Amino acid sequence: MTHGHSHLNITGSEPALSRMGRKAKRRAGLVLGAILVPIGVAAIVLMIVLWPSGKAADVQLSSPYAAAPGASIDTGKVQRTAQESCPGNATSPSSCLIAYTQPDAGGNPVPVLISPEIAKSPGVNAGDTLRYVNLSKLGPNQNGPAYVFMDFVRGVPMVLLALIYAVVVIAVARWRGLRALLGLIAAYLVLAFFILPGLVEGKPALLLAVVGSTVIMFGVLYFSHGLSARTSTALIGTLFGLAMTAGIAAWATGFTHLTGSSDHNAYQLQTVAGQLSLSGMITCGLIIAGLGVLNDVTITQSSAVWELYELAPESSARKLFSSAMRIGRDHIASTVYTIAFAYAGSALPVLIMVSLYHLPIFEALTSAELAEEIVRTLVGSIGLVLAIPVTTAVAVLVVKASGSRGQVAPAAIEPIITSLASTDQALVTRRSLTKGDQPGE
Repeated sequence: MTHGHSHLNITGSEPALSRMGRKAKRRAGLVLGAILVPIGVAAIVLMIVLWPSGKAADVQLSSPYAAAPGASIDTGKVQRTAQESCPGNATSPSSCLIAYTQPDAGGNPVPVLISPEIAKSPGVNAGDTLRYVNLSKLGPNQNGPAYVFMDFVRGVPMVLLALIYAVVVIAVARWRGLRALLGLIAAYLVLAFFILPGLVEGKPALLLAVVGSTVIMFGVLYFSHGLSARTSTALIGTLFGLAMTAGIAAWATGFTHLTGSSDHNAYQLQTVAGQLSLSGMITCGLIIAGLGVLNDVTITQSSAVWELYELAPESSARKLFSSAMRIGRDHIASTVYTIAFAYAGSALPVLIMVSLYHLPIFEALTSAELAEEIVRTLVGSIGLVLAIPVTTAVAVLVVKASGSRGQVAPAAIEPIITSLASTDQALVTRRSLTKGDQPGE
């Protein structure tokens, strides 16, 4: 009678293998935590140290939307428009666009003078809501129009557009989309209450940008995508890209002599806040400008590694890295276009002005009007390109070390199963010999 068959029960070994998988996953989590926790704690401590003192509130800048003494800024809805003689210039043959507007405060419609550039494009039509300067209270000797167009009231359209955007995001991305929107609000709070006041108070711009961006990325990534090894991997890649961007931005600002003096808004800021550094503000802007795209490529690359591993868990680390990098290279190419076209679309007036200067192309590109935006594009692109291979490498190491969904990879399980099978066979043979059975009977 032969007792030399194996009694190995693979199912019985699954709890042990599962425990090994959980231990591997826990070890990977500890390594990620050892990297990220000190960075997060340091960022919070530095944020507390650098938190604005409130002196920025003492800096006063006259608002372009403030009315002169004796005048007021009113709102109303346009009832009709007409081409009439320009108010205060009755002897001139030229005509002006007049919008008869019903004041929101009540009373009879008033003739609001529309400026020529607005009359030409986009124009004013019945039903539009306007904000206009009311000069009628200055007295009868007022020379010129009594009501002058100031701006459109865009509150309702913009709120409606924001609601549509939120509905679309939540409908498609569901709970994760809602969390992303809340994370975006939190990011803007950090920008509004930490980075901007800190810049006005003259605090180190590079440190403000790095600390604020680090806190933003910790909050946005974990809140939007959940606390997981996949998110932690993306965060490590993001922080690496952020560090590279910060270093290159600090160097590029001085190397390319970006002064910020060509921007009249920046120049006006320095006149009222002498402690504010224009070059520091540019450096801070270079870092913050790349955060969104940087976050995008790292979380996408991390997810790509995990999905590729799910499809082919037996793949070697080298093969998994190569496959993920093919996706990353496509992402790099598309992101370069994204950044460049985003700038071109937002800066069309500047591009048109520079083109009308009829300068040689190289001189135009290196002019003060374009240099800052081009450097911003290049710096942000370098940071995100460097972040992709680092994110991919970290993701491959983590996913191969811990396995997917808490399980050990099949390639790692196979030697264990073989060893267990050999051990089980040896035990059976030993039992058979003890009972007096001869092998091969």
